[in-house]
Amino acid sequence: MSCCQKRVSSTSNKMSLKHIALVTGGYSGEAVISYKTARTIQQHLDDSLFKTYWIDITPDGWFYVSKDNSKFPVDRNDFSILIDGIQQKFDAVFIALHGTPGEDGKLQGYFDMVGLPYTSCNALTSAITFNKRVATAVAGAAGIPVARSVLFLRGELTNWEEKVSHLTFPVFVKPNNGGSSIGMSKVEKRGESLRIALEKAFKEDSQVLVEEMIVGREFTVGVFKSAGKILVLPITEVVADANMPFFDFEAKYQGKSTETTPAQIPVEWASRIAETAKKVYQTFQCRGVVRIDFILQQTDQQPYMLELNSIPGQSEASIIPQQVRSMGWSLPDFYSQLVLDCLTSSDQ
Repeated sequence: MSCCQKRVSSTSNKMSLKHIALVTGGYSGEAVISYKTARTIQQHLDDSLFKTYWIDITPDGWFYVSKDNSKFPVDRNDFSILIDGIQQKFDAVFIALHGTPGEDGKLQGYFDMVGLPYTSCNALTSAITFNKRVATAVAGAAGIPVARSVLFLRGELTNWEEKVSHLTFPVFVKPNNGGSSIGMSKVEKRGESLRIALEKAFKEDSQVLVEEMIVGREFTVGVFKSAGKILVLPITEVVADANMPFFDFEAKYQGKSTETTPAQIPVEWASRIAETAKKVYQTFQCRGVVRIDFILQQTDQQPYMLELNSIPGQSEASIIPQQVRSMGWSLPDFYSQLVLDCLTSSDQ
């Protein structure tokens, strides 16, 4: 039995049923991924420990959606719901919402104000890691290898070729805020193709990042904290299909990639990636589970941080569930541990 399983088992013997708001949906194109994540969590969260309430946050409002699909509005004054005249409050929030407002710090700040603990990073960390440019700047200042990049703002496309003159191509062009590789392109050489990629990314965000491609192998790893100890899940190597230019939305969510967990790599490579992942987690003062993407540089075998995902995908085919199972844990134990840690954390 793992330490995670032991702690969940011992806690379940002395804890009353907790009411957990499972928050999903969102205001961006990533809402469809959020619903998949929330379904996995709902299916695997231990119902002997937690009663889960599906909370759908949409541009039209915030609603509790019951099992018969009835909708009840959320009172945003205290994040409670009224069911048949009875007010229901929550003990904690499991955030399963990718993109805004669940991954950029907005919901975290709101829950801080109403005094509800939640499973993810705090508001500041979420806001920083959601902004790719700021995140790489923070990582670089901490001595974590990152790629060189240039930030473009909407309306400031004059001299765009000159602004990237110091970068080595190929480059990746991507919305500075957001995830799931939506709006992202790989540009092989300078010229018109870069302008087209910039316009594509600007459809998703008002800020666009142009980043040098690091030549090497791509890895991703989940990291979380349990009982005050930072734990690194088994590393996954990601290889996009031959006809895919990179690990984009299709590769991530439509099966057009090969993911090997645990990665078949030398022990020293795995150790280097794991130690760097721990350093990233500590540098950004993360909470809950995050997923960190790396490129292991081809010549010096140093892991370059690409992104930190503060609300990683949790669909059945997603990488974090793969890594949890590879570690020998069950998803119910893992998700229960995340909730228990947020309930007992002293810094929320």
